[in-house]
Parts: sequence; structure tokens; C-alpha cells
Amino acid sequence: MAIAGGRDGWTRALLAAIAMGIGVPALLTAAAVPAALDPRQNRVDPRRPASLGDIPAAANTLLIGQQFEAAFRDQTVYAVLVRPEGPDAPLPPGVARLPQPGEVVVSPALRDLLASKDADLFAPRLGGARVIGTIGPAGLTGPRELAYYLGSDQLQPGQAERVTAIGSTNTVEFSPVLALLIVVISVVLLLPIAVLIGTAVRFGGERRDRRLAALRLVGADQRMTRRVAAGEALGTALLSLVAGVLFFLLGRQVVPLFTLWDISLYARDLRPNPLLAGTVALAVPVLAVTVTMVSMRGVVIEPLGVTRRAGTTRRRLWWRLILPVLGLAVLYPLFGDIRSSTVDNRYQIAAGAILLLFGAVALLPWVIDLVVRRIRGGAVPWQLAIRRLQQDSATSARMVNGVAVAVAGTIGLQMLFAGVEGDFRTDTGADPSRADVMVQSSGVDGRELPVRLRAVPGVTAVSSILGTTAANADQPHRFTFVFVADCAALAEALVLERCTDGDVFVSKPGSGTHGESYVAAPGDRLLLGTDKQLAWTVPAGTREVPSRRDPGGFNRDMGLFVTPGAVDVSRFGPLEAWMSLRTDPGDRDALERVRNAAATVDQRALVYRLSRTDEANRFVNVRRGLYIGAVVTLLLVGASLLVGLMEHLRERRRLLAILVAMGTRRGTLLWSVVWQTVVPVVLGLVLAVGFGLALGAVLLRLVTVPITVNWAVVGLSVALAAAVMALVTLLSLPPLWRLTRPDGLRTE
Repeated sequence: MAIAGGRDGWTRALLAAIAMGIGVPALLTAAAVPAALDPRQNRVDPRRPASLGDIPAAANTLLIGQQFEAAFRDQTVYAVLVRPEGPDAPLPPGVARLPQPGEVVVSPALRDLLASKDADLFAPRLGGARVIGTIGPAGLTGPRELAYYLGSDQLQPGQAERVTAIGSTNTVEFSPVLALLIVVISVVLLLPIAVLIGTAVRFGGERRDRRLAALRLVGADQRMTRRVAAGEALGTALLSLVAGVLFFLLGRQVVPLFTLWDISLYARDLRPNPLLAGTVALAVPVLAVTVTMVSMRGVVIEPLGVTRRAGTTRRRLWWRLILPVLGLAVLYPLFGDIRSSTVDNRYQIAAGAILLLFGAVALLPWVIDLVVRRIRGGAVPWQLAIRRLQQDSATSARMVNGVAVAVAGTIGLQMLFAGVEGDFRTDTGADPSRADVMVQSSGVDGRELPVRLRAVPGVTAVSSILGTTAANADQPHRFTFVFVADCAALAEALVLERCTDGDVFVSKPGSGTHGESYVAAPGDRLLLGTDKQLAWTVPAGTREVPSRRDPGGFNRDMGLFVTPGAVDVSRFGPLEAWMSLRTDPGDRDALERVRNAAATVDQRALVYRLSRTDEANRFVNVRRGLYIGAVVTLLLVGASLLVGLMEHLRERRRLLAILVAMGTRRGTLLWSVVWQTVVPVVLGLVLAVGFGLALGAVLLRLVTVPITVNWAVVGLSVALAAAVMALVTLLSLPPLWRLTRPDGLRTE
């Protein structure tokens, strides 16, 4: 009947299939996420060095060292230095030949970067190495990953890891709090999709009922009309599955073109789990048929027309409150700190969250009905909108339910994220107001590095401290730390009242273990230099001063601090270097030039921007997943609502055309449609805020965190949802203008 019912029948079926099909890719993507993460992880593990402890150099050994904090602008770079020690050295995955010093193997994305206009901002850190090949997909986490293996003669035994094989596993279990976040995110992002699919099934219900009345006229009974309606819903659902699969396959081909927060995937990674995909394929038709049967309970289809339940019947409140009460009852036994729980309670948490959010779905029609029944008077567009809502508030509620659930879930999740972020955030001790970039070099002599950095465009100030160790001449097994810097740099690490070139200071240790190190005293003879041949006596005027954290958060609370005039630094061996920099905040590429300059001296130099806090990567990735999912869900909700609103207007086109023919201005009808959307949206968002705050409070009770509300986040969530609804309404106005033309009076 959906296909053979003429233009009206297949148009309705097509619109419903598209509206339902928009949600199917989201469900299939959710079913593909676990399967997508596994291949990605399976490509990460094989490229980790297989640590075997201290082994001698041989024909099958490889010196390997990863450069930590490597990045280009906001994207992480997987940078590895290698030095094969024999012809049988192991190959990293995706690499056909190990690069020798002066050679490099790059990923396809990095190859494209080196061929772009930004090449000058990255190429210097490769030291002019010649590209000898590209890394294959087996050695990359995704198609857009920036990665390279650089052959380097700076790697020396003792400063790099020596391995005979590459590939190890480092499985890290999710903490109970992260597991809670992931479960609730899944519920919050997928529940609106399920609500939208249920709403789309009811598109064109009035016209369908009139067609069923015609079937009664030619001999069908009530049971047959229900079977026909169920079959029509089933056919539309199957068509939506086909459309959804096509949307999913098309979207999957676009995925490799994008990188979101260092995450890129190959198209083949997005393969839904067969069991989950089968569940989606079964759930959509079952949901379509179930919703259709439930919607027909209040309709009596007779041969000469359709009789509907009287609109004056007040909606009952008591059963609508059962859902949130049940949700609280399910979650109440889990109140307490689930961090210490050893029981798998994911399904209980998911069930409780679903019941709480479905409470908003069930309560919204009652709230709209309660409010609009009491509204009287107003301008003509307002009266038309309110009268339509008084007649059929359920349809408007169904249109808004998906947005309400998405907003309520997002607010609850944001409260949970704000409450538990302290578990995943650590204080770095850094002070970005004193410096914004830190550079550390330990693999080579770092004396030249401060000079290079001061010449970098965009660097406004450089403070450097050089360091080494010195042995006690009388007790060679004991050593002390020696730091060399001018007075300005020492003032960043020590509390100094006065300082002149030639001064020497000593700082005694605070808490912590320092092994065989000791505090040098005036008169001690120290052995300095590469071979510890340079003898130097600690001056008698050495003053003891307290230490302080430098801009990077380091506290050198033990050692000698020497100004250049007190010792001949040129006779020292290789010195480690710690530098804190200030860069021009208006120069977005200053940090890249600093990385390049540091790499010309030390290919493994550590360069990173300072921040007061540091967050765990897994927590950050989960939160990013929420942001991405929330935006995608709202866009899907908006697209489905637009299709639904178009179908709603198409059903009423004859009525709208009659009103225009009788003298009603088109502007009046346009504003009536706007108000008919605004009223349910406002009520739905108010209800969503209430349920979102309740959900957030319950989730915070699960982790015994004080209940706090970030009203800025609440306002942003509401504003985004309101913007989506406003955009949907605006896009529906041009079709409404066309539907009010005189040819809308035609019927058959």
C-alpha cells in the first residue's frame, strides 16, 4: 500500500524512510565504533618496541627512540629516531627499509605536508634527510596521521632503547568512572535517534487512516486494516534500512578525509559489529510496527470515515511519573563511590539513565497540553498556532522530544564531566605567566641551543640553565648536581636576594630520594668533565639559598648553582639544557620555528607549551567523543525534524490553501507555523533542563561528588538546541509558501 497508493502514498513512504534512514547511520556508526577502535589499536601495538632489557649490540639489534611531545601545530606527530646496528635489524610495521643516518621514511600525510606551502615550518626538524619511502597503512593509526622514522647517528647506547623485535601490547583497562562516562554517553547519543525513528514512523498518519477507511468501504475489517497498517510500516522501515545503509556507506568514504583531535580512520575500519548491526536491522522494523499499532489504539476506522479519541480528554500524569521514578529506583542501589566497585554495573546504569530520559519524553505532551489549554486570545497567527496545539499537542511534542532528550542528556553528562575531571587532571606546577614554552635537551651538548633559540623569530625571551653531574674527589661513588646559569636564569630556580657573576649557591634537598647524591659543601673537591678529570673546589663563599619552582614546574631542590664567572664551563663535558621561552602570542608559527631550531641541535629535544594542568589522554578523548557525538546528534535531529515538518505541512496543504483562498494572509500562516514550533520547543527545553539537572545530580551521587551546576554549559546546550530548531523552522518556510498556492485546493 505504501508503494502502490499513488503519488501521495510513495511520497509519504519516501519521506518517512528518509527521516528514519537519517538515524540508521548513527546506529550503525555506534555499532562500528568498537570494531573501529580495535584495528586502530592493532596498528598501534605492533609498532611499540619490544623491550628485552639490557642486551648487547648484534646483527639483529636496533637502537630506537621516540621523540615525545612531537607535534605540528595542533596535531600530534609520531616521531621516531632509529639506528640499525646490523643488517638483520627489525623493521617497524609499514616500513620496507630502515633509514640510515640522513634518510627518513614518512607517512603519506607528512609527505603531502612536505610538499605544501607549510613545508618550511616542518622540514628543518628532519635535518635535510632524504625521503626514501612512505609508511604503509599497517604502521599508521589512520590515513591522516603525521609520522616518520628518521635515521640518526645521535642515538647512542645507553641513551636509546636497544631491541631485537618491534611489537608489544600495553592494554590499559578503563577505570570505573571512565566506564560510567562511556555508558552514559552511549545512552545520551543514541536515545534521541531511537526517539526520532519512532516519530518518523507516524508521518502521514491522518492520510494513512483515510486510506484504511477506503479499504473498510470495500470490505476490509478492523483486523485487516491493522495488518495493512503494520505491513505499510514494515515496508517503510525496510526502505529506511536500505536508505540508512546507503547513507552509512557514503559517509564512510568521507571519513578518511578528516582528522578530529588527532583521530583519523580508514574507511575499512568502520565495519559494524555483525551482532550489533543485526540488532539494528531487527530493532528498526520492530519499533516501526510497534509504534504504528500503539498509535492506532485511539483511532476507530470506519467505512465512511475516521473517528479519533476526543481532544478534550485530559492526559493522565501518574503513569508518566513512573518512568523517572523507576529510573531512580534502578540507580539508587549504586549510590556511593563506584570507583571501588568490582561488579559490572554498566547495564544497570544504562537502564536507569534510559528510564530517566524517557521520563522527559513521556512528560512533554502532558506539559504542552497543560499550558496550551489555558491560553486565550492574542494575534491571529498566535491563535492559529495555539488552536492547532490544543487540537493535537502530541504531534508537536513528538517533533521536540528528540531535541529535549539530547539536551537533557548533554546537561547531565556535562555535570558528570565537571564533577569527575579532578580524577583525571593533575597540577603540573608550571606558571605560563613567566614563560609559555619549555625546551629540554639531554641527548647532546646543549650549550649551543640557547643561542639558536634566541635567534628564532617570534621568541621574545630565553632563560636557560645548563646542568651536569660531578663526582666527589674523595668519594667517587658519590655525586652532586651542578647547574650553570646567569643570575637572571638562576632567579627563576632559586630565591635570591643578590647575585653577581662569579657567585656560587647551594640548595639543600627537600622531600624525595636522591640515591647516591649529596649536598656539596664549601671546600669539597669535585671532578668535572667527560672523563671527570677537571678538579674544582667549591668556593668558601658559597651561600645556601632555598629553591623555587621554575616556569616549567621543576624544583631543583638539591645541587650547586654556579654562575659562568665561577668556573671554566668550556672544560665541561656535554651539558643538559633546560630553557624556558616567551614567544609572541600573535605569532601562531613561533612554536613551530622553536621546534625546528631545537631539532637542528638535538633531534630528540623535548619542546612543549606550558599549561597549569594536564589531563589524562583517555579522559580527553572520551570528552572529545561526547562533543563530536553531541554535535552530530543535534544535526541528525535537525535533519530528521526538517523532513518531519515538511511532511506535516504537506498533510495540511489543502487546509492551508483553503485559508489563503478565504483571505488569510500568507504572512499570518507563516507566523502561525513559527509559533506552533516555538511554544513546544520552549516548553521542551525547560523540561529538558529540569531532567538534565536531575540526571546530572543522580550521576554525581554515583561517584560521591558534590552537586554543582555550570550554568554557562547549560545555557550553551539550550542555545545550540534552540538554534537547530530555529534553523529547521526557517528552512520550512519556503515550502510552506509554495503549499499555500491555489493549486493546493485540488484533491482526488
